Amino acid sequence: MRNIFLFIRRHFNLLFFLFLQVMSVYFIVDYSKYHHAAFGNISNNVTGRINGRYFEVQKYFYLKKTNDSLLKANEELYNKLKSNYSIPDTASKLTVDSIRVDSLLQYRKFRYLAATVISNSVTANNNFIVLSRGSASGVKEGMGVVDPNNGVVGIVTEVNPKYAVVMSLLHKDSHISGKLLKGGETGTLNWDGETPNIITLMGIPKSAKITKGDSIISSGFSTAFPKGMKIGRVEALFKEKSTNYFRVKFRTACNFYNLQYVYVIENADQDGVHDILEKVKTQP
Repeated sequence: MRNIFLFIRRHFNLLFFLFLQVMSVYFIVDYSKYHHAAFGNISNNVTGRINGRYFEVQKYFYLKKTNDSLLKANEELYNKLKSNYSIPDTASKLTVDSIRVDSLLQYRKFRYLAATVISNSVTANNNFIVLSRGSASGVKEGMGVVDPNNGVVGIVTEVNPKYAVVMSLLHKDSHISGKLLKGGETGTLNWDGETPNIITLMGIPKSAKITKGDSIISSGFSTAFPKGMKIGRVEALFKEKSTNYFRVKFRTACNFYNLQYVYVIENADQDGVHDILEKVKTQP
C-alpha cells in the first residue's frame, strides 16, 4: 500500500493531467452530437476488430471438435449413397425416388466407418497407417480405406479391439488393382519405394491410349473397394522394351503427407466371396 501512495505522489502531476484529459474527452463526446457519433463509429470499429480476432482464436481451439463433427456427418452421407446398395434383379421397374432408405438396409453392400489417423509413415520402404478404430467398431482385415475425398489409401492388414493397421499404397507389397477411367484397361499398382505419392501402374497394354492427366480408379475387381474410387492421375508413361506393356507413373489422389481422417469401407459380401474362393482353392 505504501508503494502505491509513493507512486501516486511521485507521478501526481502526470496522473492528474491524464485524468483531466479523460474528463475533457468525456464531456466533449457526451455534449456534442457530432463527436458522439464519431466516437461511436470508432468504438464500433475497434470492438468489431477485437471480436473478430477473438472469434478467430476461439475457432482455432474448436477445430478438432468441428473436424470430428464433419467427419461424422460425412460418414452418414456416405452411407446413404445409392451406390452402396445392391438391389436384386427383378422384372419390375423401380423408381429410386419412391424407395425409402430404411427399406434398403437389407440390400446394403458398402458401409463407411470414419476413423482418425493416429500414426502415419511415408518415407520408409514399407509404410503403414494406424487408425483409431478396431474390431470393436466393426473393422476387419481386408477392408479398404479411403480419404475424405474418396482417394484410395490402402487396405487393413491387422486389427485389435481399439486400433487397426493399414498397409498404404506406399508399400512394396501393396498390389491393388486399378484401371484407366477412359479406356477401361486394368493393371496392378506397384510402389518402388522412391518418391512418396508417385506410384506405378503395371500391366497396361501398349495398345491403350493414355495421355498425361488421365484418371486412374479402382477396378471393382476386389472386395476391398467399390468400383470408381479415385486412385490418381497419370504423370508419365514409358514403354517397356522387353514386354508389350506400358509402365505408367501416376500421382496418388490421396496426399499421404497430411492424412488425418479416413473412412474404412465395410463390404457386406466380403466374407461370402472369401469363403467361396477358399473353397475353390482347396478342391483337388
